[in-house]
Amino acid sequence: MARPKGTKYIETPELLIELFAEYRTWVKENPFKIKDWVGGLGKEVIREKERPLTLEGFENYCFDKGVIKNLGHYFSNLNNQYEDYLPICSHIRKIIREEQISGGMAGIYNPSITQRLNSLVEKTENKHEVNEIIIKREG
Repeated sequence: MARPKGTKYIETPELLIELFAEYRTWVKENPFKIKDWVGGLGKEVIREKERPLTLEGFENYCFDKGVIKNLGHYFSNLNNQYEDYLPICSHIRKIIREEQISGGMAGIYNPSITQRLNSLVEKTENKHEVNEIIIKREG
């Protein structure tokens, strides 16, 4: 995967979004297969569970295809060398986040994990009031 200095593994932002589109298609066409047993006799069945989009999954997809080992430079804009990629990277993050949140709300994915991955918290306000009574003895 060595490239001449100054060249990018993913040459254009358009190629990055194309790779992400391929990843999305792969994810939806390759659900998790889970072995389960049903009925009184425990008949073995294979259930399919939808696979969620993740940035890590996208990075692994690119690595497995031999495109790049690490997408971090593109998403962090290392040394301002990836300015042109920022709108695409932001869009990719939003697609992943929206899919995870919607999937969590619909019960497709574990809502608790979805909340944590996307920094969503339910805030409740608890007030505790302490009153102090001081009794002084005289004498």
